[in-house]
This record gives sequence, C-alpha cells and structure tokens, in this order.
Amino acid sequence: MTALARAKLTAYEPPKQPSEPPGSQVGKAVPFQFNPASLSLGKGAGWVRHVAKGAKEVGVPEFVGTHPRRLSVELFLDATATHDSSVQQAVETLIDWCAPTERSSATDSPSAPWVKFTWGSFSTVSFFGYLEDVQATYSLFDPNGTPLRATCSVSLTEAAGPVPGQNPTSGALHARRVHRLVKGDSLETLAYREYGDPTAWRVIAQANDIDDPTRLRPGTEILLPAAGEPGDEE
Repeated sequence: MTALARAKLTAYEPPKQPSEPPGSQVGKAVPFQFNPASLSLGKGAGWVRHVAKGAKEVGVPEFVGTHPRRLSVELFLDATATHDSSVQQAVETLIDWCAPTERSSATDSPSAPWVKFTWGSFSTVSFFGYLEDVQATYSLFDPNGTPLRATCSVSLTEAAGPVPGQNPTSGALHARRVHRLVKGDSLETLAYREYGDPTAWRVIAQANDIDDPTRLRPGTEILLPAAGEPGDEE
C-alpha cells in the first residue's frame, strides 16, 4: 500500500536579494490534520493587443510574459480530542507569515517569509510563494473561549521560479538554492554535486522532509542547504 502523505505549509526567510533563493526555515511547519478535499491552482499569461486607430480588424496580440501561479486551499483544524490551543496557534502562525520576519526587519528590506505548500508527490502545487490572504472561520469553542475548531482559507501566490546554481568549475561553495528534480537525480548525486560528499544526502532529505530517498518525483522542487549550515533547516 502507498504510504499516506500529509500536506503541509512551510515558511522560509525571504531572500536578501530578489535574484537569490529563500533562506532558512522560519519556525515549525503547519501540517494539515486532514488532507485537502479540494484545492484551486491557477496561472495566466500576459498579452498586449496593439490597436491601430481606424483599423477594421483586431490587432495581433503580443506575448509579454507569464503571471505567477496562485494556489487556494483550506485547512480544517480540530482540537476537540485534546482541548488545547493548537487551533489558535496554527492560525496565529499563518497570520504571522503575512508579516515581515524578525530577521528581515533587522535589515533595510523587511519582507514576509516565502511559503511553500507540499503534498507528497504532487509537485505541480509545490512552489515558493507568499501568503496573499489568510481567512479563519472559528466554529467551536471551549467554555473558557479557546477555539477548538476552525476552517482556514489560504491564498498563496508564486514568488519566483527555481534559482540556478553557481558554476561548479568556480570552486566556490554553492549558495542555498532551489533545485528542480530531473529523471536520474538521486540525493547521493545531489549531495556529491553540492558538498563533494555523497554521504551528506541526509542533509537534503532533512531539509525537505523526504522520508523515502528512493522515491523522488521528477519536476519536484527541493531546497539544497548551503554547505556548512544544514542545521538552519531544523
């Protein structure tokens, strides 16, 4: 039987420069107690139609680029079995991810974290983006007011595509970056390419919560921690 993959949302420090990949993980991931029953994914293309004054026919459209992917999904949170504050904490975490991180606030470029939705091998919906909207509807409370049940709607907009690595012939260490898996990739070969040590594959597995390194799906984006700082991903 195929193992059940749990969906989750994970936040990362925003890049210092627009062309750079995201940084280390921000706090803990927010797991889905119940996998989504449905989700919405969209992407558009930008076109400009040049219209000539007095022309009888429509102008030929000109392609000007693609719009970012947009993902909308709902989390159902329930603490009726534990009667704890886990529902409130999960919603507060998502709301906090709409605000600048402490590390970025200490710089001249405060920014909200980059967030990534992951759900097993469903690579199409796995991309780095930012939370554009978070809406929580609470539906059950403890007598002391603690929320026990909530439905949280999240809208995620793509921030950027994969960032290419450095020239491997330069001799410099690779910066933290995103890699899109291709057929034939393995964690051992990626570890050798990034760190010169194939036994360091566990660093990549830990950074991406990969339970089975033998089952890598081409097209999936994974985070490659910078050499010397894999501990930042814990």
